Amino acid sequence: MVHQDQGKLVQMVAVDVGLVAPPIRYVLSEENRPTTVAQQAKLVIPIVDVSRLAMPDDVEEAAKLRSVLHSWGLFVVTGHGMPKEFLDEILEATRKFFHLPLEEKQKCGNVIDGVKFQNEGYGIDRIDSDEQILDWCDRLWLQLQPEDERRLQFWPQNLRDLLHEYTLESGRVTMDVLKAMAKLLNQEEGFFINMVGERFKSYSRFTYYPPCPRPDLVNGLKPHTDNSVITLLLMDKDVGGFQVLKDGHWVDVPVLSNDLLVVVGEGMEIISNAIFKAPWRRVVTSADKERLSLAMFYQPEPERIIGPPGVLVHEKRPAMFKNCLVQTLADGYWDAFAAGDRTVDFLNVRINAVADAEHKCMMFLSHS
Repeated sequence: MVHQDQGKLVQMVAVDVGLVAPPIRYVLSEENRPTTVAQQAKLVIPIVDVSRLAMPDDVEEAAKLRSVLHSWGLFVVTGHGMPKEFLDEILEATRKFFHLPLEEKQKCGNVIDGVKFQNEGYGIDRIDSDEQILDWCDRLWLQLQPEDERRLQFWPQNLRDLLHEYTLESGRVTMDVLKAMAKLLNQEEGFFINMVGERFKSYSRFTYYPPCPRPDLVNGLKPHTDNSVITLLLMDKDVGGFQVLKDGHWVDVPVLSNDLLVVVGEGMEIISNAIFKAPWRRVVTSADKERLSLAMFYQPEPERIIGPPGVLVHEKRPAMFKNCLVQTLADGYWDAFAAGDRTVDFLNVRINAVADAEHKCMMFLSHS
């Protein structure tokens, strides 16, 4: 059975004209509440031109990529080759879907016959208990690849063609990034791509954040890391809210216009032997503006066993993770996400590793 609140969509809660504060199910304890923008650390998010990474003699851009991966775990990507008009069309189609009548959206619903929850489809994230604090967002989660495993009954009609094209384009950008990351480690450009496999999995998450009367009380999306190898984000062109934990402080990622955001996932952390690390990130809400985003997650073939490759393990840098079945990581992610934990820690995949400083301070400094 699903939890009794599983069908309560945030968009419907938010339209209550008398709502002056979010219901208690969404309200964070005082120490975990987000701070105002004025109190956030002001740092410049690094930018990398992906078109230059393919140029063998462009050592400057490669050096920039190395630096941002070690220090941030994410970066703004330019030179991706997707026209502004195309990206605008995707975001507008996303907005139109979330503005459809409820009965239309529920045709793609992730609660089956009121008794079974599944990750794929439209709704809210999984609720495990009465005590769980819920995020102030609705989402549409779809599997994209392999293409022959798509469940098109959950794909909104107005998004199908656009999403198919965007899957191809974002996949191209992701492969270019993986090639460049491999070369940073003095490996062949197919090093990480071969670990992912030909029938890798990719998923999309369309997220809708309604206005919230008290943004200071809620998470739009709770602090988390991704279990992907790479995540590619297309964010709202007008409304910010995405934040990354950097040196114990939450940092705003600005509105990006025609640029995308690349985020390292825990899958990459494992197969790079923690040379590249997945950053903690979250989303805060707005009092008077809705916000949209589209995240693309790339994961290895589920039947593969991944771990630190031998060429990245040596006396000075022993293996940081146990070998683990990809499907186990994928299944464990949702439990870890609901608990506010990293998948590699939730499943005890790390070997004799002291949790990184940002992980330890996340629970205590999310309000700093």
